[in-house]
Amino acid sequence: MGAAPGFAVRGPARRRAADRVRVVIVDDSPTVRAVFARIIEGEADLELAAAQDSAEAALARLVRWAPDVILLDLDMPGMGGLDAIPRMIELAAPVRVLVVSSLAVRGAEHTLKALSLGAADTLAKPRPGEFDDAYRATLLRKVRLLGRGAKHARLKAAAPPPPPLRAHGREAPRVLAVGASTGGIHALGQLFRALPREVDLPILVTQHLPASFMEPFVRQLQAAADRPASVAVEGMPIRPRQIVVAPGDAHLTVIAGPGGKPMAHLRGDPVPSGCRPSVDPMFESCARLFGGRAMGIVLSGMGRDGAIGAERIAAAGGTVMAQDAASSAVWGMPGAVAGAGLASAVLPPDQLALRVAAAVDAR
Repeated sequence: MGAAPGFAVRGPARRRAADRVRVVIVDDSPTVRAVFARIIEGEADLELAAAQDSAEAALARLVRWAPDVILLDLDMPGMGGLDAIPRMIELAAPVRVLVVSSLAVRGAEHTLKALSLGAADTLAKPRPGEFDDAYRATLLRKVRLLGRGAKHARLKAAAPPPPPLRAHGREAPRVLAVGASTGGIHALGQLFRALPREVDLPILVTQHLPASFMEPFVRQLQAAADRPASVAVEGMPIRPRQIVVAPGDAHLTVIAGPGGKPMAHLRGDPVPSGCRPSVDPMFESCARLFGGRAMGIVLSGMGRDGAIGAERIAAAGGTVMAQDAASSAVWGMPGAVAGAGLASAVLPPDQLALRVAAAVDAR
């Protein structure tokens, strides 16, 4: 069906069309479509572009609608949401896909699969009668955040080039530390699939995720990178060609162990970003231990986590790189690093991987 006829617009006068976040709803449940449509139509800064009962119907018209955000169910007759995600992103880039599905509750595997395919975020679909004010507020917050990300990506694509980048560190890296949040799982997959096997750096990863997601997340990273990956435990060695991931409830840092060899040290103290795990302590510890041989990458994510640590790496003579706005679901974390003049490169994840390989080859 079209853009939900009959749903009255409530609230203040609507903004001009160019400023509103355009939303498409794809769900086979008429009730869910109606409820979501009323929520979207009731906001002055949002616009319901269309509501469809199947992925096939949505894909046939996405280019014409030019949405900023797609609310997508996973469990639908015909083409499921997982199969539709990559095609939707390809057709309507830089659209952000927000998966809203009961499968997001049933298991982390479905959620992580959706995120790895390019979904920007997920939200569990409540049972009938549970569409309360708190759920509505959460849904609107995510739609606005992702919608601003899509619009910002369009503006960046048409904007003049950014100011000159910071020079790469003069020393070849001995460690690669990567931080990410919203949209980061997909970006990490792109980064690691493009990273040549010959790159033998130890790799530290901090991704904002609950502890319950960590084991399937690590399996995804291991498959994408074709190298060993594990969740960090206190005192574990940090070895070449291995990926060590921050647990969901502690900061991953690196310290000198016996014989000066690097090992993992987990911390639980509060940090300025308010995140746990946080990218900042990881970056700061790499700057302390490796100095100019530390390399940090900041991928898609909201907020500023990683900016303080990136400053420490840069001050130590190391190299910091950031994901670009066009390929980021949310250009908060990488944008903070780029905006502070700390980045030596601002590129999509696959191109950042090639910059890492080039730096290693320079050893």
